[in-house]
Amino acid sequence: MELAYYSDYAVRLVNTEQPERGGDSLTSVEAVRELFGAAQQAARRATESDVTRLRTVRARLRAIFEAADAGDEVLAVDLLNALMMEFPVSPQISGHEHRDDDGRPKWHMHIADHAANATAGFTATACMGLAFHLTELGVDRLGICEAAPCRNVYLDTSTNRSRRYCSDRCATRANVAAYRARKRLESERAARTGRTAETAQDATPATER
Repeated sequence: MELAYYSDYAVRLVNTEQPERGGDSLTSVEAVRELFGAAQQAARRATESDVTRLRTVRARLRAIFEAADAGDEVLAVDLLNALMMEFPVSPQISGHEHRDDDGRPKWHMHIADHAANATAGFTATACMGLAFHLTELGVDRLGICEAAPCRNVYLDTSTNRSRRYCSDRCATRANVAAYRARKRLESERAARTGRTAETAQDATPATER
């Protein structure tokens, strides 16, 4: 499994909360298990305690994205390093899932799961993926959606570092809002121009009309 894939773990966890809307989908063991996606074996160890644990980790991960979004690279790295020290990973070489045309293993790096609980395993995986993404592509690739009131986080993989929204839906909503704002401004300017012209006409002496 590619290490870059693991970075999505962090995004999925952070986006279980909608702080500006008061929403939170991380409320049950089932929600914790859904976070693991295809890693069902690790998800089976989830308990009610992992709901609280992962909420704490979620806040710390969001702080990393907020620091990156604010341009504070050092703080973002320091926060991520602190999490990785608390939740270390155990890398190993794996080849049992992939075979080439001759049936030989396609060796690749894999993160071994020897964590004491589901939260520790998930966090170690998420942080490793985020660290790989950060070091390979840059801290500025960690973003927060600009479409208010959405505060979802995302990982920018665009070639020109142009991503500003977490999804096409938010991008469309933001573009529509910007278009309406422009049209409203144009209407206000037209109205002001019209009033100015009327005032000027009223001020013209009758003999000049």
